Amino acid sequence: MARRRQIYEGKAKILYEGPEPGTLIQYFKDDATAFNAQKKGTINGKGVLNNRISEHIFTLLGLIGVPTHFIRRLNMREQLIRQVEIVPIEVMVRNVAAGTLSKRLGIEEGTQLPRTIIEYAYKSDELGDPMITDEHIAAFGWASQEEMHDIADLAIRINDFLCGLFAGIGIRLVDFKLEFGRIWDNDYGRIILADEISPDCCRLWDIKTNEKLDKDRFRRDLGGEAEAYQEVARRLGLLPEGEDSAVLDLEQHRRDRGK
Repeated sequence: MARRRQIYEGKAKILYEGPEPGTLIQYFKDDATAFNAQKKGTINGKGVLNNRISEHIFTLLGLIGVPTHFIRRLNMREQLIRQVEIVPIEVMVRNVAAGTLSKRLGIEEGTQLPRTIIEYAYKSDELGDPMITDEHIAAFGWASQEEMHDIADLAIRINDFLCGLFAGIGIRLVDFKLEFGRIWDNDYGRIILADEISPDCCRLWDIKTNEKLDKDRFRRDLGGEAEAYQEVARRLGLLPEGEDSAVLDLEQHRRDRGK
């Protein structure tokens, strides 16, 4: 499929005009950023892995009735998605104390939380994605009360499913970030899951060793970022033993050139 007009470029993905009205093509980059893009780098093959992992998870979520923007994967780095109006709120779902939660509240990282905590941040790179409450959301009209109920309900459903999915492959789902969007039908906006779910936006620890299998390896200069992402893909059954994402990406490139 020929690539069309670029609509938007973010830190990890590029959006292009889709082949039909109401669709976009989402391209996954190898670029890695942290601390609101103050730290930048590249993780070779990350885009390929995140595309496959996100496709797999969104497909499974669709099967249990979670509405998403995902339509289908097009190639190693691109997927076809529904065009949505993004709700300007990042939703953080936390099962274990880590990252900013540990720093803000002085809780030792790795502490199991007494209950799952949902936090919200205003999507703004310029402001550093500040934390907000339901009061801010209502006051500034970023989402209606009904939409926030839908978002919270979906976040809990997604968390319950993902905790089981990852536990089954020996991974502890520490926390993760979600984004939601609206699709419109006869002037009625419906909330659906958007963006991606991958090691870029999840904290994933090996259950036995607590080894980090996510972007914290890049944030904290631990090294082995590509290997960690590949390990998640392998455990999910998406990457054959002995192969890595760079090899798969090269094979796809050769096939595309031969068309």
